[in-house]
Amino acid sequence: MARTITTGDGRDALAAVAAGGAARTDLATAVRYLLQLLVEKAPGNSVEVRVPPFGAVQVVEGPRHTRGTPPNVIETDAATWIALATGQTAWADAVTAGSVRASGVRANLDGLLPLRP
Repeated sequence: MARTITTGDGRDALAAVAAGGAARTDLATAVRYLLQLLVEKAPGNSVEVRVPPFGAVQVVEGPRHTRGTPPNVIETDAATWIALATGQTAWADAVTAGSVRASGVRANLDGLLPLRP
């Protein structure tokens, strides 16, 4: 089972990233904390959200995926994920800019973001 990131640790990591020049461990913690919040907000297994190399989670209620490449995948980099999850970037803008790759009919987080860290 993955380690749960406390609210304090998550917020500290987000603050370090926002201040600029954050250590890689802070960036990893910030990404994983926000993924953890997404799982809490939208539990399920029909969409896989990937933020390589830091983490991947399955969210959103619907058909469960168990083998091979999931039919609904969202992938982005750490900076874009943090911007989306904290409301600094809109979902549609990130998709249009090509900084989010989304495939599948359920691969849309527009109604779930931003999160409230």
